[in-house]
Amino acid sequence: MHASTHAPTSTTVSQRFRWRVVDIVVAAVLGVAVGLLFWFWNGVGYGWFSVMDAATPGLGGLAVGIWLIGGVIGGLVIRKPGAALLVEVVAAIVSMLLGNVWGVSTLLSGLVQGLGAELIFAILLYRRFGLWVAAAAGAAAGAAAWIFELFYGDSPNILKTFEFNAIYLGCVVISGAVLAGVVGWVLVRALAKTGALSRFASGREQADEV
Repeated sequence: MHASTHAPTSTTVSQRFRWRVVDIVVAAVLGVAVGLLFWFWNGVGYGWFSVMDAATPGLGGLAVGIWLIGGVIGGLVIRKPGAALLVEVVAAIVSMLLGNVWGVSTLLSGLVQGLGAELIFAILLYRRFGLWVAAAAGAAAGAAAWIFELFYGDSPNILKTFEFNAIYLGCVVISGAVLAGVVGWVLVRALAKTGALSRFASGREQADEV
């Protein structure tokens, strides 16, 4: 009796977390689309980053958020373990292959940033996907990026001043929450309204609201 009581719950959880072919395909498509966005932002965002960092060292972190958006979008759309990480990594690979000044470190950054966003969805057991969750995932991706840059590279940020790192941390977390989290949430809702996400809970929820 005890076993039969818990079996349906276990089966439901397993089915909810199981990846379908459509999940993999959509994750790849989202990754490529976000990768193209990254490629565009490599020029615009880096220019913005440089100008602000020249004005106040560390302030350039406000431009970082767009590079974190893949994990947020992946988690919000697919809602399964690994989705945030996969979309962010695929986007990073696309950005790297199209050409940028960071080379292979782009992939490593994508991996770390994707894990940061993934952590928030995992803590919430992949059950909550509202605006504040998206903002938290973006902020966590920003914090993960900050940690990565603190130790990685020929001139890691740990060699810079405490003031720089404090300002940069605050800016990259805020940027992640807003440009990755809030903007990512808005983009997913807009995409859901088109009917493109009808095979996902994120799309069906939007349809029910309409």
